[in-house]
Parts: sequence; structure tokens; C-alpha cells
Amino acid sequence: MKISTRQGLTLIACLTLGAASVGELLFTNSAAARNETSRSQKWKQGDKVAGDLRDKMRKGKSDQSLVTVILQLEGKMSLPLNALLKGNGVKVKRQFTQFNSLALELPANVVDALATFPEVSFLSDDSEVRSFGGHVAHTTGADNVRSLGTSNGSGVLDGAGIGIAVVDSGIYSAHTAFKDTQTGKSRIVSKMDFTGQGITEDPYGHGTHVAAAAVGNGLVANGEYIGIAPGANLVSLRVLNSEGTGRVSSLLAALDWVMANRTTYNIRVVNLSLGLPAVNSYRTDPVCLAVRRLVDARIVVVAAAGNNGKNSAGVKQYGQIHSPGNEPSAITVGAVDTKGSDNRADDTIATFSSRGPTRSYLTDEKGIRHYDNIIKPEISAPGNKTLFAQSPNNLLVKQNPLLDANVSTNPAREMMRLSGTSMASPLVAGAAALLLQANPTLTPNMVKSLLMYTAQQLPNFNLLEQGSGELNIDGAVRLAKLVRTDLNAATALGTPLLTGATPRQQSSITFNDTVPTISHGVSTFPWSRGIIVESSYATGTALITKYQKVYGQGVLLGDGVLIGDGVLIGDSNMFTNGVLIGDSIMVSDGTTLGGGEHFCSTGVLVGDGVLVGDGVLIGDGVLFGDGVLIGDGVLIGDGVLIGDSVMQAYNAMMGGDGSHSPIVYTDDDLDYLGF
Repeated sequence: MKISTRQGLTLIACLTLGAASVGELLFTNSAAARNETSRSQKWKQGDKVAGDLRDKMRKGKSDQSLVTVILQLEGKMSLPLNALLKGNGVKVKRQFTQFNSLALELPANVVDALATFPEVSFLSDDSEVRSFGGHVAHTTGADNVRSLGTSNGSGVLDGAGIGIAVVDSGIYSAHTAFKDTQTGKSRIVSKMDFTGQGITEDPYGHGTHVAAAAVGNGLVANGEYIGIAPGANLVSLRVLNSEGTGRVSSLLAALDWVMANRTTYNIRVVNLSLGLPAVNSYRTDPVCLAVRRLVDARIVVVAAAGNNGKNSAGVKQYGQIHSPGNEPSAITVGAVDTKGSDNRADDTIATFSSRGPTRSYLTDEKGIRHYDNIIKPEISAPGNKTLFAQSPNNLLVKQNPLLDANVSTNPAREMMRLSGTSMASPLVAGAAALLLQANPTLTPNMVKSLLMYTAQQLPNFNLLEQGSGELNIDGAVRLAKLVRTDLNAATALGTPLLTGATPRQQSSITFNDTVPTISHGVSTFPWSRGIIVESSYATGTALITKYQKVYGQGVLLGDGVLIGDGVLIGDSNMFTNGVLIGDSIMVSDGTTLGGGEHFCSTGVLVGDGVLVGDGVLIGDGVLFGDGVLIGDGVLIGDGVLIGDSVMQAYNAMMGGDGSHSPIVYTDDDLDYLGF
């Protein structure tokens, strides 16, 4: 089976949505309507119109061609802008009150007029959003910690009381996997549709599988395919239609709903196993800005990295993280291939899993692109041929019958196999729910840090491939239970972080496979002992013994990391002594974070974070640029030597003319459909 799908943005007709009533479209300056685009003000404002939107406008047949856009505002809308939106062929499709934004349909020649208003911060395309299509509770260590109990030492650690919002293609609510094991009632506490199709079930099939990976109860097949947090509640927000596609405006509407209803359903975690090409910097991307608002409101947001880890020739490629996975505050997840066994010793990064760094960018007033270049993903989790709940008669199985696992003839108990970072992401979302049940006071930054610090580094994969390593729920939960519960914004830097002695920084996970070679035993491995901090990493036991200011609200883990002439150092206002901020990205040797050979010196980052050659990535023998070929021994910029590796031009990677080329996947990758 070979399946080809087009990578990148496919422009389709706008979803049919009822136009909003255009009254006085005024937003307040309250915290609820605060717009995160203020983060971009340290950059001199360049073009307020996104590059992909300008491309779309140029391809229009006339200036009157209609485009659909996301308009972001700073503060209150002026009366002149309000008047413009009431005429000129403009239709307001949706308002996102929590994010001070609008979805508009309008003639292309009105876009530049909108950009002239000072309260308009950014205009972007209402792009298409797509899904990213073993016994994971055993291999991740979730089963190891069930009996550890909650923060007060009682109960079973299963995510009970925590709300997880699954933003996807809907959920088949009658499936046995979503029942409460005690009462038999559904754990889906709310269902909403944002596609305009008026249904909340899952004719596509993706959302049901994703939801079961996070919270499936294991009642099917005697618990063999239990989810990570089988006691957590589900909030189903449908943004992908029957064919698995949606729009940015639908996604924003769902996130806007989460922001407004988070307290009602105790939504502490949001899973986004979907995305779109990361063109605009996280500083201006409306979905990234919405994610940051949620994280600042103490919600952990988990996003799939994407499935573009290799090009059409089967060669691995870098720089293909999707939005909103390019948002620094999100936990971005890559996919691990477990080889069908519970034994972690043979785990590798799946070939399809997208690698960093992020290549989204800002365009300054001179038209120069400034790339984000953030290390992503932060962590990886099993995502190859995972087996979870199936919705009946779904499109994925209709098109690919081999995805059906044929576990049962009862639709409410049927299962299917899927692969992709879409499947890895909900495992991390479920893990976050367990950590929050174990210690409800954890901030999203603390959850992310604990997951990274306790991860297992996989041999021969660098940080841009695996992040800090493979998910280790056993270690993360044990560490979370030791974190003090009285930490707050006033906690002083360097305050003791743990309530007990520093734990032994390794985990042992029992496995019992049917694989003939090694059928049972214990996987014992050291923790990574480090965290990714945007364009570098931090190591040191002080990360878990002393309170770091980056663990609080309203900051990023990379805040306080200063770039000084190619060397990264920690800001003592954000990090204590004993935390080492690295000045190189390293190849993992499977033992400690940063172990192994140099992968890429962050001294290559020059100016405002642009990679040498405006896109050159130095990587374990595979280099790519934006069409700039640099020979051996050439010195670039900051005295950094680019050595004896082969460079693959970025334009060639994207398809000779710079366009996105099709991706072809084989049976080895899947069952995975390349979404």
C-alpha cells in the first residue's frame, strides 16, 4: 500500500458558516480579551499581512476575489475600523471574544486597508487544518503509578476529576472505551461542533481513536489497550469535518470556547492532534497566540509535531514542525516506533515524525524574514500502529480496511490501528492529566519540565528529532508527587522545590511481551536530567531541587536565556546557580541530556536568531538550507565553521520551485495515512 498526500496548505472553499450579526464590534481591554501579539512588539513591526495570505491574494483573479482571513486586534476597535467592517463587501464570519480576533470574508483589495489601522496587529489566512493521522500504558510507565494515589495519598491515579478537551473530528460517544467503569455513564461531559455540519459524532474516525489513547478505560480486550488516564473526563470539540479537514476559524472558535468554559468542566489539558504549516511566527500566528492564552490560564496544551519527517525521496528532513506545535508554551510531541513491543530497549523515533527547528518567521519592514528556530519537539511518545477505539463506518477504515483491528463485531467495542504524531500527542495529554491529579498545583511549565526531565533519551537521535526523549510517566509522576504544593508567583528563586529527598534519577518499567526474543523483564534507564529552553537546553539537578522562575505563569521556559556572541548563559533572575544552559545542541548517546557529539552549535544563530544562511541547519550529516550551498571549510558569520557534511538545499527539499512536494508513505510507516 502506497498512499500519497499533499504536504502543506491546500486551499479549499470556506466552510458554510452563518455570518455574525454586525453590530458594534467592540472588544474590551480586560484580561479575558488580552491579545498576546504584544509579545511581538520587541520586533519592529513589519508587514502586518501574513506571507501566505499575500501569496493567496496575488493568485486571485482580481482585486475583488474573496479571501477569508483572521483579523487580530490590540485593544479596542476604533469607530472607523468598525465602519469599514460594516461595508466594503466584508462579512464577519465569527468573533473570538477571548482572543480579541475576528474571522472575516472580504475582497482581497480590502486587506491592505485593514492593515493600516493601528489597532490591527496582524492579518492571516483562514488556512486549512488537518489531522496528523503496543500496549502504551505498559511501555510508558502509566501502569507503574496507578497505585501511587492522588496528592492526598488516596484513590487510584487515573486522571479522575481532570477534564481533557480533545479538539479533533468528534468522538463516537457510544463506544465502551468512554464509559465510567463504576457507573457505566459516559465520561464525555460536553460535545460541541464548530464545523458547521451540526454533528458531534465522528464519521471521519480520527478523534475517537485519539480520545481513547488519552482516556480509554480498557474494558475492551481485558485492559490490553487501556488509555493513559482512564478516569479523566472528556470534552469533545469537533473542528475537523467528515473528511478530516477544517479551518483556522473553527479551531479558534473551539479554543475560544475552552477559554470561556474551562472552569465549568475543569479543563486542565487540551489535546491538538492536528495542525497546519507553520508559516507565521508564533508571535503572530493566531492559533499560537490562542494556545499561549490558554497556557497562561493554567491549561496544559499538547500538540502533535506533524508527520513530515522525510521528503518524497524518503530522506529525513528538518524544519517541518507544524502550527501550533511551533508555539513555545505548547508541549510538542514527536512519535516513537516501539517495534510492537513493550520493551523500551528497541524503541526508535518513527521515520515520519517531524523534526525541528521551527521555521515559522516574522517579516520586518525591509522584507527580511526572521525565523523562530526553536528546538521542537519537547518530548516523544509511542505513535506507530497504536490500537484504540474505532467509530463505526468511519472514512479512514472505509478507505483503508486494513486499519480495522477486527477486535469485535460490536461497533461499541471495535478497535482500529493508526500511526502518527496524532497518536503520540494524546498519550502525553493523558500523562499531563495524571501529573495534575497527583499534584493539582502544578503549572503548565512545571508539567512540561517534569515530563522532559524524566524522559528517556533514545540512542542516536538528536534533540531536534526526539526532544528530551521518550515519555516516562513513571518518573514524571513520582517526581510530581514530591513537588511542593505551596508554590506561587511570590515564591523566591532558589526556594527548595521538593518536599522530600532528591529521588534516584532513573526508572524501571516492567514489560511482558509476546515477542519471542525477550518476552519479559525490566527496562531500566536514567532520566534525561534536562529541559529544552527554546533554542537551547538546561541541565542540572538544581532544576528539580530549586524553584526556577520559569516554572511560573506568564513566562516561557526559554525566558532568561541570553544569547551572547554565540554563547548561551542563564539569567540569574530566572535560573539559579547549578543550572547549566548549553551552547550546543547535541546528539544523544542514550545516557544524559547533551551526551554524545555536537549536533549544532547555537553559536550559528546570529543577529536576531536567524540561522546561518537563512535556513541552514547543521545536523548529523544532513544539512539543508534555503537554496544556499556552502562548501567545506567556509567560515560563516560568528566565526563558526561549517564542516564536512553534505548540504541539501531547502528549496530542493520543498520541491524544486520551493513549493511543498507530495509525501509518499509505505506499509513500513503505516497504517499511517500521512495527514
